[in-house]
Amino acid sequence: MRHDVVVLGAGIVGTSIAAHLQQRGRSVVLVDRRGPGEETSYGNSGVVERSALLPVAFPRSLSALADVVLKRYPGANYHWSALPALAPWLLAYWRNSAPDRLLATARLMQPLLSATLAEHRALAAKAGADGLFRDTGWLKVYRSEKAFEAEKREFPLAAEFGYQVKALTPGEASALEPNLRADFTAAVHWQDPHSVSDPGGVTKAYAGYFEALGGQVLTEDARSLRPGPSGWSLATADGPVEAREAVVALGPWSMDLLSPLGYRLPLAVKRGYHMHYRAEGNAGLSRPVLDEQGGFVITPMARGIRLTTGVEFARRDAPRTPVQVERTEKLARKLFPLGERAEAEPWMGARPIFPDSRPIIGKAPRHDNLWLAFGHQHLGFTLGPATGRLLAEIMTGEEPFIDPSPYRAERFGA
Repeated sequence: MRHDVVVLGAGIVGTSIAAHLQQRGRSVVLVDRRGPGEETSYGNSGVVERSALLPVAFPRSLSALADVVLKRYPGANYHWSALPALAPWLLAYWRNSAPDRLLATARLMQPLLSATLAEHRALAAKAGADGLFRDTGWLKVYRSEKAFEAEKREFPLAAEFGYQVKALTPGEASALEPNLRADFTAAVHWQDPHSVSDPGGVTKAYAGYFEALGGQVLTEDARSLRPGPSGWSLATADGPVEAREAVVALGPWSMDLLSPLGYRLPLAVKRGYHMHYRAEGNAGLSRPVLDEQGGFVITPMARGIRLTTGVEFARRDAPRTPVQVERTEKLARKLFPLGERAEAEPWMGARPIFPDSRPIIGKAPRHDNLWLAFGHQHLGFTLGPATGRLLAEIMTGEEPFIDPSPYRAERFGA
């Protein structure tokens, strides 16, 4: 089989790239060992985070760091065995978490983030997925006045970026979400984000649109890609797939393919868990709710109320340790009337992240016909369609809708 482009990875990023390239007349095959949207793109909190401001930072204060090291903060966990290999990355992450660098990163990411909602809704309309979206924003609740005041310090930056944000009393928050229990002292309603009831379903819908345009989806191991005489060759059960160009959008598995090709990029993973619950009685939610101090998000999903945990630093393929689900479930029950668990075991996924909290989107430095799109950290679902448009424009010689230079691999000396 011969194609113009093979896209490796059928998460939200790879699927969006494939759809945008197919729209532009390229012959594209999308390859993954699982179906579209069945890995990390399935398991997130379902927020299209239009109002993302500062990246998630490494703790800078001694008290916050102590809470993580001593495992007192439910939003973070780590494996001791993973820390020696992670130490250089964690040091770089700590450096990039300095306040001036966080602000610089926020400004570099803003052009891409500003397009996220429009790009998602454009693909959703074509894919018939509009019914999975809500435009109710999301709610952040705070258990202490100190944490609430820290959040309010971000309001001027939100205004600069044109975000709609409103501080709420517990009573005002209860008017938005009547089933929340008053286990907080203040809240903030970020009104710009949209959310979805099934992020994996959204990705599958985008993949269906890609196929309707003539694209092909293959269930194969994308890591079998090798350079070929006229581009790239991928081994499949039905023989090799040949393509002139290849896109690596394998998220946390990207370096499995790129390392043998000579690339050294500082990619790490932050693992995370979720569990679905039935709600007691007729209780429901209209939007995702983040308890930042509690370290969890609860989101109304097609399968029930999804509780999503914070981060776990561990080797990508290490055994699961869903202790954060156990800890945050107790806190979540104080905030919302969660009923029984709706599944036997917690889901686990891995978020790919670079130490500067920016993805790589663009040409691979060592190969003329290889393209990269991974490392979207906590914003993979949010940034998928905008990444797809940006990379497709670069690959087809169009004028990119934003400056792609902040996302080049060369910033790491690759």
